[in-house]
Amino acid sequence: MHYTLFGRTGLRVSELSLGAMTIGDAWGWGAAKEASGRILDAYADAGGNFIDTANNYSDGGSESILGELLTGRRESFVLATKYTCATRPGDVNGAGNHRKNLVHSVEASLGRLRTDHVDVLWVHARDNFTPVEEVMRALDDLVRAGKVLYIGVSDWPAWEIAQANTLAELRGWTSFAGSQLRYNLLERTPERELLPQARAFDLAVLAWAPLAAGKLTGKYRRGESGRLDTGLWDRRPEHNNEDEIITAVLEIAEQGGWSPAQVALAWLRGRPGNIIPIIGATKESQLADNLASVGVELDADAVERLDAASAVPLGFPHDFLREPGITQTVYGDRWSAIEDRRSTYRRTTSEIR
Repeated sequence: MHYTLFGRTGLRVSELSLGAMTIGDAWGWGAAKEASGRILDAYADAGGNFIDTANNYSDGGSESILGELLTGRRESFVLATKYTCATRPGDVNGAGNHRKNLVHSVEASLGRLRTDHVDVLWVHARDNFTPVEEVMRALDDLVRAGKVLYIGVSDWPAWEIAQANTLAELRGWTSFAGSQLRYNLLERTPERELLPQARAFDLAVLAWAPLAAGKLTGKYRRGESGRLDTGLWDRRPEHNNEDEIITAVLEIAEQGGWSPAQVALAWLRGRPGNIIPIIGATKESQLADNLASVGVELDADAVERLDAASAVPLGFPHDFLREPGITQTVYGDRWSAIEDRRSTYRRTTSEIR
């Protein structure tokens, strides 16, 4: 296992994050405490240190189990949780991004996790009722109080993440250091706005559903069953050729002597920017297979095939600005000789094309 930095911070996190939605079985699936303990130990033994949970996973059971399993070794891990989603039915303020829900959610999470702080707190999704200013100031207060060390944002539009971080920087508040989003070979639409925005602001990107609810493993072709909610986990643009993409993954895996999951994760890890796949498992064998992806290096032909099969149109204005005549008009007739070497916002000629 290698490590990377969590956005524009000095926090060291492993190149694969352990997703804890599968820790706890209150929802009728997932791993019970004993199996979760073995999975956590295997992840740690491989060098993993970045655990991603949420206050609503398994109705709070994920945090409670983690709190017990991490007793005595809490500081060896970068522990991340989330707030926003409804946890108190009937309470009109029991969900959302607002300060009241934030404070209540964090205090409850700290109790379940048996700790006095979380290393990373993610805003789980965008609540449009709550002004961005309220969210960022309230988060900064928790950082200053020492209950949260770093903050991240999940499932927000790119323009509001940019607004939030710009506002925070101008006012001296804590900025988002990471962005969490759905990204895989069947879901590449984040490449339109979210991923360029993350690179411009030096955000770490945690990719959830990296295997598209198991579709990219090929198990459904083999007739295996699994938890597949197409409305949440693997919705994709209508023009994506799902069969072609999965076939490419399976054939590349066979040629390289890898599993399909390893190929899909290796492709993600090779994308531009600081991409950290979130892997989840209910069995140790699943975890071991996913962890082995760090040793997979796809050759140029494999990457080109996967890229071509899964590509999505970027839409306006991106496609318009890449038209040859427009490119030359905007950048001049010697545009191809220009290389932007600035570390904060690097754009290659291939991106312009």
